[in-house]
Amino acid sequence: MRYALREAFAAFRRAPVLTGLASAMVGLALFVVGLFGLVASNLRTAVAIMEERVEIVAYLRDDARSDEIELAVSELREQPDVEGVEYVSKQAALERAREELPAFQEVFSGLAVNPLPASLEVRLLEGSRTQDAVVRVAEMAEAFPFVEEVDYGREWVEQLFAIRRAAAVTAMVLGLAFGLVAALIIGTALRIAIFARKDEIYIMRLVGARDAFIRRPFLLEGAMAGLIGGFVALALTWATHQAVSTLLFPVEWIPVSWIVGGIVAGALFGVISSSLAVRRHLKEVV
Repeated sequence: MRYALREAFAAFRRAPVLTGLASAMVGLALFVVGLFGLVASNLRTAVAIMEERVEIVAYLRDDARSDEIELAVSELREQPDVEGVEYVSKQAALERAREELPAFQEVFSGLAVNPLPASLEVRLLEGSRTQDAVVRVAEMAEAFPFVEEVDYGREWVEQLFAIRRAAAVTAMVLGLAFGLVAALIIGTALRIAIFARKDEIYIMRLVGARDAFIRRPFLLEGAMAGLIGGFVALALTWATHQAVSTLLFPVEWIPVSWIVGGIVAGALFGVISSSLAVRRHLKEVV
């Protein structure tokens, strides 16, 4: 292993331009993936924020009794998808309307009779805000005889979950496409670097060195080039993130797990590409 490490570092010193070019190509390929990850991460955050606004409101009849309301609140809270249920009285609804709609302050102040109904506001648990869960809880609330109407923005909810499904499919397809392109670019760059040292491979093979002994320094060199490229991509992605956040609009940074995965992927791409390139040259030596 010491020999492999020494040779891997020596290769960087002997041909800094070639190895630097390979690392740069790896970095640019992973930078494209990093930009896609930045967009995908912020899109996921935006959809999650929109999902937090999903709420079910059951408007009650004026003749609803307190014991019926308490029973409904208890049954709704027992549902596995429900985080909480809040009872809003007619007076509380009027006060909230006065606070949230100051333009109609005079209208609300001059009312002889409160026209706003009491309601039950149902919040769903994070991770349970699916379209099926929303519809199921809404239908349950609507089944109570003292409930006049249930509102959860059916069209808005359907559009929200349609956007989430489309975003998931798009992220998967584009992610695979960008990953494949990055793999091809990385593989080509490292194969060029190894091809420049094919004479060294031939000589080592002819003097009796085993394939594993010959391959080891090149695998380490590929891993190092992949790691350097991964950190280059990270730096470029961070610079892009800062530029967009400063000049255009705030953008959230990529999750740490995605960053670690990208750097590890760069190292793996380097190892695999180096292994394939070295194997090809070894086969040419009889």
